[in-house]
Amino acid sequence: MYKKNFKNLIKELTFILPSFIGCLIFIFLPSIISFTLSFTNWNLLDTIKFTGLNNYISLIESEEFWQILNNTLFYAITTTIFGTIIPLILAWILNEKIKGQEIYKTVYFIPFITPMIVIAMIWQWIFDPNIGLINSILKSNIQWLYDKKLAMGVLIFISVWKLIGYNMIIFLSGFASLNTQVFEAAEIDGASKIKTFTNITLPLMSPTIFFVLLITTISSFQVFDLIYLMTQGEPENSTNILVYWLYKNAFEFFDIGKASAIAYVLFIFIFILTIIQWNLRKKWVINEKD
Repeated sequence: MYKKNFKNLIKELTFILPSFIGCLIFIFLPSIISFTLSFTNWNLLDTIKFTGLNNYISLIESEEFWQILNNTLFYAITTTIFGTIIPLILAWILNEKIKGQEIYKTVYFIPFITPMIVIAMIWQWIFDPNIGLINSILKSNIQWLYDKKLAMGVLIFISVWKLIGYNMIIFLSGFASLNTQVFEAAEIDGASKIKTFTNITLPLMSPTIFFVLLITTISSFQVFDLIYLMTQGEPENSTNILVYWLYKNAFEFFDIGKASAIAYVLFIFIFILTIIQWNLRKKWVINEKD
C-alpha cells in the first residue's frame, strides 16, 4: 500500500515538476535577485556595489518619485472606477435580451483582443492635433497628447475603452448565474428596473464586482505598453508612471538598483491596496463573513 502511494506521489510530482521549474526560473529566482539588487548600485557593466537602503531613501527624497506616484495612483484608481462601472451598466443592458446583443458583445470585445500597438497607432491619429479625427470634427487645434492637463485623461479614456469588453463579459457571466426567480418576484411586486438593479442586482452581483475591481486595480498599476507607445511619460512627466519609470531607469539609464527599488515600491502599493480591498469586501460583498 505504501509503495503504491509512493509511486502515485512520484507520478503526481512528475506532472507538477515542469510547472514548478518554470515558476522557479522565471518567477521565484528573478524576484529574489531583483530584491537583492534593490540594495545595490549596478549599471550592468561595473562591479555590483552594496548600498543598503540608499536606493529607497533616494526615491523617497525625490520630487520626481512623488509626482510619478501621484500619476500612477490617479491613473489606476480612475481607470478602475470607470473600467468597472461602465462595463457593469452595459452588461446589465445587454442582459435584458435587447435586439442584436450578440453584435454588441462582439463590438465591445474586439478592442480587448486587438494588439496594443494597433490601438496606439489608431488613437494617436484620432487625437493628432493637426490631422486628427476629433479636432477635425470639433474644428479645433487641441493638443490632446501634448498638453499636460489633457494627456493623462486621454490615456485613461483609451484604457477604459479597451477594458470594457473583457469586464463586460465577466459581468454577463455573473448575471447568467443569478436566480431569475428573485427578479420575477420583484417584477410581480411592482419594482421598477432601476430599483431592481440597485436593491437586488447589485447586491447579488457584489462577488463579481469585487473580482473585477481587484483584477482591474492590479492591471492598472502595471500598465506599460500604452504609455511607451503613445507618450513616453510626456509632456513634462505628466503621464509617467512607475512601471515606465522602472523601464527607463533599467534600460535607458542603466541604474539597475534604482529600477529594482521602484519595482518593490510598486509591489508594496499593489499589495497594500489588495489587502485593503480584501478586508473591505466583508462590508459589502454578500455571503462574506468575518
